[in-house]
Amino acid sequence: MNARASGGGRRAPDRAGKTPLRRRPVAAFAVTLALAVAVQAQPFIPHLGYVYPAGGRTGSVVTVIVGGQRLDGATNAVVAVSGAGVEAVVTDYTRPLNPREVNRLREQLRALQQKRAAAFPASDLAAAPLRPWATNRVWTAQDQRTFADLRRQFLLRGPRRSVNPAIAETATLRVTIKPEAEPGERELRLRTPTGLSNPLWFWVGQLPEFTKTEKPLAAGPGALRLFNNPNEPRPVAATETDIAIPAVVNGQSWPGGVDSYRFTARAGQRLVVAVQARSLMPYLADAVPGWFQPAISLWDNQGHEVAFADHYRFHPDPVLAYTVPTDGAYQVRIRDTIYRGRADFVYRLTVGAVPFLTDIFPLGGRAGKPTSVKVFGWNLPTGPMLLDAQGNDPTVSPVRLAANGHTSTPVLFATDPLPEVFEREPNDSPAAAQPITLPVVVNGRIEAPGDWDVFRFDGRAGQTVVAEVQARRLGSPLDSVLRLTDAHGGQLAFNDDYPDPGLGLETHAADSYLRLRLPADGTYYVWLGDVQQAGGPEYAYRLRLSQPRPDFALRVVPSSLTLRGGLAAPLTVHVLRRDGFTNAVAVRLVNAPPGFALSGGEVPAGAEQARVTLTAPPRPSAGTITLRLEGRASIAGEEIVRSAVPAEEMEQAFAYYHLVPQQELRVAVVGRGLARNALRLLSPTPLRLAVGGTERLRVATPGWGFVNRFQFELEATPDGITIQQVAASPDGAEIELRCDAAKTKAGARGNLIVRVVATPASAAAAKGSRPAAPRRFALGTLPAIPYEVVER
Repeated sequence: MNARASGGGRRAPDRAGKTPLRRRPVAAFAVTLALAVAVQAQPFIPHLGYVYPAGGRTGSVVTVIVGGQRLDGATNAVVAVSGAGVEAVVTDYTRPLNPREVNRLREQLRALQQKRAAAFPASDLAAAPLRPWATNRVWTAQDQRTFADLRRQFLLRGPRRSVNPAIAETATLRVTIKPEAEPGERELRLRTPTGLSNPLWFWVGQLPEFTKTEKPLAAGPGALRLFNNPNEPRPVAATETDIAIPAVVNGQSWPGGVDSYRFTARAGQRLVVAVQARSLMPYLADAVPGWFQPAISLWDNQGHEVAFADHYRFHPDPVLAYTVPTDGAYQVRIRDTIYRGRADFVYRLTVGAVPFLTDIFPLGGRAGKPTSVKVFGWNLPTGPMLLDAQGNDPTVSPVRLAANGHTSTPVLFATDPLPEVFEREPNDSPAAAQPITLPVVVNGRIEAPGDWDVFRFDGRAGQTVVAEVQARRLGSPLDSVLRLTDAHGGQLAFNDDYPDPGLGLETHAADSYLRLRLPADGTYYVWLGDVQQAGGPEYAYRLRLSQPRPDFALRVVPSSLTLRGGLAAPLTVHVLRRDGFTNAVAVRLVNAPPGFALSGGEVPAGAEQARVTLTAPPRPSAGTITLRLEGRASIAGEEIVRSAVPAEEMEQAFAYYHLVPQQELRVAVVGRGLARNALRLLSPTPLRLAVGGTERLRVATPGWGFVNRFQFELEATPDGITIQQVAASPDGAEIELRCDAAKTKAGARGNLIVRVVATPASAAAAKGSRPAAPRRFALGTLPAIPYEVVER
């Protein structure tokens, strides 16, 4: 149960040993009143649902619409864009009218309609429909302008059932992209007076950019679109826009719509048509399969479809390549595969003879040594590329090629400090197995459908061997399967898919992983194939065979955090454990500005995540602050340090959640809060909770009467741990925690997160007015409370 105190405690003596009669209660009332005001201004954190257009060209100024929820105060917002060379300001904000405003607008329109009807008989209106007020003193030109303006407001902001509330509000931005801005993806956030939004992707490009023309192809009743509102449902009709290639086209897909782009191409050109859709909006929480799924088609000037694509390998965003046979006009069309559409079905469509990198081989090389890589794709320079990998740790980094003044799409290149060899054919059976010596990384291909690559090594009894495939994670279409057999053909281990929560954007963890303790000395065989019996030159892989290399990676969620001055808010740190790593990880802030503090910064041994808290300095920040976290752990007697990658936990199709990596961890400190350390722990930690017993936690609070006006509640409660009661104490408050013997076991460790909760009734009581309706707000949290369950 969660509890609040039923009464205040005794007054504490001052430094002279006397009990103050007036000053402390007055100060306490002031603190409580300040908190009550803060509660009334409790952050309704803004949420962004889409950005349109989702990018722009270097050296340009772009008008951008962001749709979302809780964007109040957007005209006073700060737009935070990651990286250098891109700046943005808010120029306008629109939200749907509330019911009271809708009724008032209807009454105003009705009154004006009645006034016009009284001023003009129907015959007069029919005779002078364009300027009926010109000779009438009752219905004036100002009346006509007011009527038109109110009607426009009603159509733009009135009730529309088809609009998703999560994207019903819009803010207009003016985005300036400087000529020196680095091309690539950026994160865009909106920092309103009430909080910091989630990030969305905004791309900086090099090609000329076009925006879809919203004029329908087919004119007629119902097809004419009068208002440029990004949330207004579109008519079910195709649109057509003329473009000059190479170019990037920005558009939105609407229900039943097909967008068409017409251009001229020359014979011999190798056209590339590539869509960015899911890469802009990775997951849609309320759509199946969980993202906008485009389909593209290419048509010649005779009206024949000459190419079609609704995906690219295992990626939902389609790509097609086409060699132009004759000069002339061509047309590319894009739609949703099942004709869905909405404002957040945003796309960027690249069309032209631009470089596109499809594959490299090998997929990686040895760390610290140059690797010669063959490149494959369209409109690329000929010859291999030399990549020089730096450092000694395993890494994965993007590789791009430049051609004809343009930069190609990226592919991924992996490095590893282990020795490397190439797979040699034939090696499709134990008799022809390729001999290898561990540890090693094998670079190979499943050359043809049904092919198996078999490798032979000598092992010792008790030796632990890891076999890991990197393929799908590096862009290869291979859906790998691994088998480990002994010298007699007996299968000792098998794996098809191995889950990797670090993938983020991949819903199919297609790479395989095995770890096995060998039963005896002897010869062993590793079999690698494609579970779909597919194959070809592009089905490349990297196979690591070695002893376990315990390691870890970190993700911190969310990547945008709103804090009230002097208070704390929770973060979740995820530990991605690799090759049997089980040790505890200590997490800390790196070079944070003064006033920020991380509490509970340890992920216990074996745990996959921990809730920690970040406490803000007392003063609010004007903009946003970028923070960094890192984790430290001991592995084989050596301290290993890994940076925490910011991430967003995104929902897919109502049910699935994914950790999607982001570029930056940004925080905003808003509103009136508390002095530093006004809410702090007084009891030593970790708090030792006895199985079946209770334990008291002492907390310093700001001023007297705090526990009467604010409640303490456990967030994401560990099973079996509850708050029994809260009582006032001379220092502030005592929270009594109970540990249920039936639901907890000795040895459990972690952090307790305790929210400070208030209601408008609390605020009203502080000001001596009538209590309001019981709506609840979390003002913040206490610093994270490390705990350990022990035997009683």
